[in-house]
Amino acid sequence: MAAPMLRAALRAAQPGGLRRCFAGGSRRQGLVQAGLAGRYCTKSSLYEHVREGYSARPQLDMDYVCSNTEEVMRNIESRKGELSLQDLQETVSRWLNLNNLPFSLGNSQERKCSVRKLIKTIKKKKKKKSFCLLPEFQKLRSRGKEIRLQLNSLYQEESEEDEQYYVRALNIPNRTHPDVPIGDESNAKVIEIVGRKPLEFDFEVKGHLDIGENLQIIRQRRLAHVSGHRSYYLRGPGAQLQHALVQFTMNKLVKKGFVPMVVPDMFKAAVFEGCGMRPNARLSQVYKLDPSRFEDLNLAGTAEVGIAVYIYIYIYKISTMPLSHPTVCCSTCYRAETDTGRETWGLYRVHHFTKVEMFGVTANETNKESEELLAEFVCIQKEIFSDLGLHFMVLDMPTQELGLPAYRKYDIEAWMPGRGKYGEISSVSNCTDYQSRRLSIMYCDAAGQMKYAHTINGTACAVPRTLIAILESNQLKRKPGCSVSSAHLNFHCEVCFGS
Repeated sequence: MAAPMLRAALRAAQPGGLRRCFAGGSRRQGLVQAGLAGRYCTKSSLYEHVREGYSARPQLDMDYVCSNTEEVMRNIESRKGELSLQDLQETVSRWLNLNNLPFSLGNSQERKCSVRKLIKTIKKKKKKKSFCLLPEFQKLRSRGKEIRLQLNSLYQEESEEDEQYYVRALNIPNRTHPDVPIGDESNAKVIEIVGRKPLEFDFEVKGHLDIGENLQIIRQRRLAHVSGHRSYYLRGPGAQLQHALVQFTMNKLVKKGFVPMVVPDMFKAAVFEGCGMRPNARLSQVYKLDPSRFEDLNLAGTAEVGIAVYIYIYIYKISTMPLSHPTVCCSTCYRAETDTGRETWGLYRVHHFTKVEMFGVTANETNKESEELLAEFVCIQKEIFSDLGLHFMVLDMPTQELGLPAYRKYDIEAWMPGRGKYGEISSVSNCTDYQSRRLSIMYCDAAGQMKYAHTINGTACAVPRTLIAILESNQLKRKPGCSVSSAHLNFHCEVCFGS
């Protein structure tokens, strides 16, 4: 459906249309006075996008928030969110005030029209030169001026209330599935263990970086002066293995009905916010291009952003929902990795990597459609990593690992002998209507009623971490090296140190 139709429908749903909700004024000053500036990021690129007329206004589920404030606050606390109880109460207060302002504006507009009609009546009855001197006219003129000033004040109040509401409300996380564990990553629940753990090696186990450097298929040292820390090269069989992994994963997903897509690497900050990411946060993982040359352009850390924006401001017919035709995309991902003290060497935490991403959209008629697609994505991930001969476990991730958008999230961690522990190689999230309410992704049900769709995203193959698990699990004692052979990958390589 055309975007203008959706915008018109969304405007109709807005309280009072917020006719002049973006009137001028010191917005930063208002936020500082509201006590927000010191607690969390007060800049919302998505809100700015709306102000400039590029985005439809996010339709957040404030009816639920207002009716279940205590439950929402418990959810924020369990996720270690940045909003306080005071912030949440202020959000509710601002929202209620925004809903009441149209009545005040409507009354003032009616009074303004009434005064205008009376002045027109006087003008008709009296000559042009004489009516201006009438006391009645002077009184009406003064009353009209008062009403105009009152309207300007109400418009300004509406604008300030609107921004201060959105700055808070956009930081409210999604609801949480009742079965999700509470706490940090140590509370993750093991759902399933797949494959057999490699037998104990009868030689000193090496990490993937030692293996790769000695085989000259990975280079990470002596790069700080040319490409910075956490960068790397793949060479020879290392590069071939990356291409094989990507091709294997893409082919498998296309055969399952996924539609392949190529997306841009750079997007406006509003797009990230629409997906529930925070490019303006103090420790954001998002790389920003030099704003003096490229205003508001950021490098994407996942193809999820690009795919979501492709269907931004879109309405599906329920009969054509892409449930049976989700999207798959291979892209280069860029992440700042601001926690510089963790995994400083190796491919586990790097600034750029290749990843194959799955993305799906479902209706929400039974409250089960998105959960079913989530389970389907997990089955696909298990199939991919089983075909690669990896030993891994599926984890139901706890509340503090969900971020803002996820309703439920599963991680897959593979055994990495060189690291001596499991490491995350994939994740999949059900974001329900969190992203669609911000990006206006909707569908028409059988009765013609517009509803917000649900979105699901998952990693099919993050190449560097998959390489770690493959190299470390297939290392050899004989003239120490590595042997990788897979009919699924259509790839065979045996390389040894010094060969």
